[in-house]
Amino acid sequence: MSIAAQMQEVASGKTYKWSASAQKRVKDILARYPAERKQSGVIPLLALAQDEFDGWLPVELMQLVADTLEMPYIRVYEVATFYTMFNLKPVGKYHVQVCTNCACMVRGSKEILDAVKVEIGEVEDNISKDGCFTLTEVECLGACTEAPMMQINKDYHLKLTPAKAKAIIKDLRGAAGKKAKKASADE
Repeated sequence: MSIAAQMQEVASGKTYKWSASAQKRVKDILARYPAERKQSGVIPLLALAQDEFDGWLPVELMQLVADTLEMPYIRVYEVATFYTMFNLKPVGKYHVQVCTNCACMVRGSKEILDAVKVEIGEVEDNISKDGCFTLTEVECLGACTEAPMMQINKDYHLKLTPAKAKAIIKDLRGAAGKKAKKASADE
């Protein structure tokens, strides 16, 4: 697939602006770098953008980062596509990343992955039908001595068993359902 086609695929059609609190954080991030090197803030600004908005980086959001740093969009895109921590497609409320590298594999990551797949259920466009979960198989999350493990959003879950992994997913789904019910009751 050409770069132009990939860029079109990740466009959302939205317009993005930093919130007041995000503008303060942008200022704090950029203060770490000399003014003539502010482009060095591309990784923390991409992370902020992903966290601040919808959990992924559509073209328009990467453009906001590029404009903020006064750098070409393609340079931001290159960084975003290089690092797996950046999501270039929409993700569910909970991004579940199961490590399947050597230490985790030897200690049962396939069983963890299978259990999580069963608990998440059917997916469409890499997101569970209820919008709660995106499941990604990853190579290494740097917690080899605590294998098998998975990361959900920014939280690590260590020394897993299939039963523990399923219970975590079930708890998250229940918490998401309770929040949705409370929100609809408040309307």
